[in-house]
Amino acid sequence: MKRPEKEEVVAELTGKFRNSDAILLTEYRGLSVPQIADLRDKLGRDTSYTVAKNTLARIAAKEAGVEGLDDYISGPTAITFVKGDYVQAAKTLRDFTKANKQLVVKGGFADGTVYDEEGVQKLADLESREVLLSKMAGALKGTMAKAAFAFVAIPTKAVRTIDALREKQEKAA
Repeated sequence: MKRPEKEEVVAELTGKFRNSDAILLTEYRGLSVPQIADLRDKLGRDTSYTVAKNTLARIAAKEAGVEGLDDYISGPTAITFVKGDYVQAAKTLRDFTKANKQLVVKGGFADGTVYDEEGVQKLADLESREVLLSKMAGALKGTMAKAAFAFVAIPTKAVRTIDALREKQEKAA
């Protein structure tokens, strides 16, 4: 590859590094072209799965301000640039590796944190955003119901106590 072509590739990769919410790195050795195409389809349109020369990828990551991925950008590396829900992309990669043992997740970068293979696996094990939001809403609803019950219980208890005292005084009289 000639120098102008390399500069163009680095500029394109730098833009992808800057515009991504997360970067997931995989080793694709042993995957066929149809398998890689299938993976790209499963990742969706907000995610791009790119194979690039390691040196150019390291330069682009450095220019984009993404630090700590140099150890993971070695050997045959494919870069998954994720826009949006990167937990879903990690789940997709995890599920794909179950069916295609040749794909190996190396690590990743999201929210300023570098993840190793185990960290990406933990991301994939997280519940989806919708499930977490519904659990939070349920917890808030339960807390609100308990608070409402407590607010109603205090006056109710006071009224019952006063009624009991009045009945006691009526019986005593």
